[in-house]
Amino acid sequence: MIPGLANRRRFKDLSEQEILALAISSEEDDARIYRSYAEHLRAEYPASAAVFDGMAVEEDEHRRRLIDLHATRFGEVIPLIRREHVSGFYARRPVWLIENLGLERIREEAGQMERDAQRFYETAAANTSDAATRKLLGDLAAAEAGHTEKAGALAEKHLGTDAKSEEESAAHRQFVLTWVQPGLAGLMDGSVSTLAPIFATAFATQDTWTTFLVGLAASVGAGISMGFTEAASDDGQISGRGSPYKRGFASGIMTTIGGLGHALPYLITDFWTATTIALIVVFVELWAIVWIQNRYMDTPFLRATFQVVLGGALVFAAGALIGSG
Repeated sequence: MIPGLANRRRFKDLSEQEILALAISSEEDDARIYRSYAEHLRAEYPASAAVFDGMAVEEDEHRRRLIDLHATRFGEVIPLIRREHVSGFYARRPVWLIENLGLERIREEAGQMERDAQRFYETAAANTSDAATRKLLGDLAAAEAGHTEKAGALAEKHLGTDAKSEEESAAHRQFVLTWVQPGLAGLMDGSVSTLAPIFATAFATQDTWTTFLVGLAASVGAGISMGFTEAASDDGQISGRGSPYKRGFASGIMTTIGGLGHALPYLITDFWTATTIALIVVFVELWAIVWIQNRYMDTPFLRATFQVVLGGALVFAAGALIGSG
């Protein structure tokens, strides 16, 4: 038995008072979530922060109305019942998880929050035969639908075309600085710098297992080095490049992937088969780098192709010549 599940109540077993108490606690939680989003976004995206401030106020208003209804029907003492106490009730993702995924992800999550609540209440209302409970659940579903409409109105008020465009541009720039740029640097380093030692070893020994071990060591070592170097080089406070841990992770992982791509084929025992596949992988890696540079860094396609392919060819040639000699 999973701890905690045995003590959960089924929604259909809740009384009308408990359903109302659950709705009140849910509105309180959602208001806190929206305020957390607003605080997280306020410095960089003030217009979106204003939207979430307004949504939090709406949640507070619905909570107040629900509390008034509870006081009228059941008195001042509200039972303590929360989402985690009810089996099958919709859950909310941790705020810290959503915050780390950026502006657009926060907007999507907010919309999903309202849709989840609306759909749950509509389903619950359709599955009950008690008239009073059915009405209560229907009212809650309508309130959640109203939240969605209100969110749209707030977005129109605070997020005009210019403001939204500016925030989306800023979010894209931050994504590029925090993830794409370090990841691209890592992929280039892993793909290009490991060409020489891997192919030098391959042509010098023609031993696929030895070549794989050299490639594995070079890739992992380069990944660790690049990750720590990126994380330690800039804390992101002045440059605005974002968390050093995120940048270090992106750079280190992509460096390792770039090197392993053409090291893994040497797990094949036949030397020329492994080498042919490794060369195909190198070709794919280099074109992936060109695509990323063109797509996210606005580097002209022909210039990116010339730089990457020429650089990769020179490093490969150096490794092959040294190994053959």
